[in-house]
Amino acid sequence: MTNQNVVVPDARKGVDITIAMALSKSLFSPVVPKPLPAATGGYFTISRKMFAKKTETGGKTNSWADSMRDSSPTRVKSTTSLSEIEEKNTWIVNHPSALNMFEQIVNGSKGKQIVMFLDYDGTLSPIVEDPDRAFMTNEMREAVRDVARYFPTAIVTGRCRDKVYSFVRLAGLYYAGSHGMDIKGPSKNCCRNKKDYQGVLFQPASDFLPMIDEVYNALLERTKYIPGARVEDNKFCISVHFRCVEEKMWAALVEQVRSVLNGYPELRLTQGRKVLEIRPTIKWDKGKALEFLLESLGYANSTDVLPVYIGDDRTDEDAFKVLRNRGQGLGILVSKVPKETNASYSLQEPTEVKDFLRRLVEWKRSTLQGQSRV
Repeated sequence: MTNQNVVVPDARKGVDITIAMALSKSLFSPVVPKPLPAATGGYFTISRKMFAKKTETGGKTNSWADSMRDSSPTRVKSTTSLSEIEEKNTWIVNHPSALNMFEQIVNGSKGKQIVMFLDYDGTLSPIVEDPDRAFMTNEMREAVRDVARYFPTAIVTGRCRDKVYSFVRLAGLYYAGSHGMDIKGPSKNCCRNKKDYQGVLFQPASDFLPMIDEVYNALLERTKYIPGARVEDNKFCISVHFRCVEEKMWAALVEQVRSVLNGYPELRLTQGRKVLEIRPTIKWDKGKALEFLLESLGYANSTDVLPVYIGDDRTDEDAFKVLRNRGQGLGILVSKVPKETNASYSLQEPTEVKDFLRRLVEWKRSTLQGQSRV
């Protein structure tokens, strides 16, 4: 694992900001990225002119509420229809369990460096009512720690980077907070090759911090009359949690959020599991964070790498799309129900994620032991 803690943010290369379409679904067909200019010192910047079209905030409030209802059901059905069973069976065929397909996955990784990308909420920890108590188990922490010993590992989350670090508490990982808008690599003390160490720090939305602070305070005021609503400051983005809001109040919550955003056209509204997200409209997301980290690790143009991304949310689809379009890597969706996804495999819940990570470590250890006997 010679490349795990050696980060070389080369000012001449930049970040792959375009996504090339790959017709083949092979795991191993590389895509050559188009570089993004870098600032002096080897760190990368994005100008505020690089705004994406603001499409997520369009539409009526009722459409948003309907979308929230579809992606965040509040009631569990007591019965399942035959058509629903058939739909789930078909979905499982197209997105088989990563545990059941484990041997095929590791066989396809032979001769390649696996790089792990992990979402946090709903992937390493369960979705809970209080986002401040989304703790991962000690067993999960041990599994992530062991994986990071053998493979470069990054946590990619919508959470504030400092917040997710306080949950994970593992120093040898890369952390990409705020949907990849706040990326930091391991400290020098965690780098095996300290002589060649170069830190990685990437914050493409720094210019938006004053604006985000304004919107955060405005949202606190506008949503305080909606019972159960919670506004979370994730530094470069804002989360409005509706996990504890009665369904009949969802439309009112969306209306309050959108009324604040009307005065900030450079921010966009998106949706996740029981959460509304406010982000800068720059062309940056979890998929771009994945590409940036591969670039930093020296694998941007490599055919000898196998990125594996595990996540459960709509925002993780940006990373799944990157892997599918690259024709290189594996997306694993964490979900108990069929969802439209660009992921190739599935796991049902965080406990299965833990089992998958443990099996990956056991396989790697066994492989190394076999090599040492030769």
